Amino acid sequence: MSSQSTTTDVAALIDRYIAVWNETDPATRRALIDVTWAENATYRDPALEGSGRDGIDAMTAGFQRAYPGHTFERSDEPQISRHEQRFGWRLLTLTGEVFLTGEDVYELSADGLLQSIVGAVDQP
Repeated sequence: MSSQSTTTDVAALIDRYIAVWNETDPATRRALIDVTWAENATYRDPALEGSGRDGIDAMTAGFQRAYPGHTFERSDEPQISRHEQRFGWRLLTLTGEVFLTGEDVYELSADGLLQSIVGAVDQP
C-alpha cells in the first residue's frame, strides 16, 4: 500500500470516528462504531473512558446528552509515523463557536480499525 493511500485510508477512518461523536441516531451511530472501532477497542481522555464497542457507544451517547448540539470536526490531517499517530480536533457549539480543542493519539488494529485512542484536551 502506498503512503498516499495509507494516509487517505486513515483520514477516512478518522472522519468516521468524528462522525460517531456527531451522530445522534443510536442505530446509525452503532453502525458507524462497528466499522470504525475494533471489537475490543478502548478510548480514554481526562473526563471519559470506554471499552469495547458497547462501552464506546454508551460513552458517546452520554457525551451527547451532556453537550447537546455540540459537534466535533477534525482540525488537521492525521499524522502517521513509526512512533506516533495523532490528529487534532475541535468541539463546536451549536452556533459554531470553538468550545474546546484537543489532540488524540491513536493505534490501529491489525485489520485497520481503531484499537485505542487517548485524548488530550486543551484548556478552553
